[in-house]
Amino acid sequence: QVQLEESGGGLVQAGGSLRLSCAASGNIFRLNAMGWYRQAPGKQRELVATITTGGSTNYADSVKGRFTISRDNAKNTVYLQMNSLEPEDTAVYYCNANLVSGVTYKYFQLWGQGTLVTVSS
Repeated sequence: QVQLEESGGGLVQAGGSLRLSCAASGNIFRLNAMGWYRQAPGKQRELVATITTGGSTNYADSVKGRFTISRDNAKNTVYLQMNSLEPEDTAVYYCNANLVSGVTYKYFQLWGQGTLVTVSS
């Protein structure tokens, strides 16, 4: 079945960079908008960035100018380049995908397993 595989999280010092990847696999008829969300300890999950199939992007104010979301439609993969990281960016980052199943041709929204990003001061 369809699944999302995340990678790229880790420990980094403030001011450093990380690149997250999320690849969708399985019987996918159409992969639509994708995005990244994050959940910090003791906080609710929040939107970080989204990107449409055509490449239109949207960012949370807290990451604007520091993070860049992109996608490779041929590989069904979305990326999040994170620069100038701050301790406040510490969270579990979750990939999100909106798609149409190649089996049922029904719309689904899926979440990745999450990848931990820790930024030290």
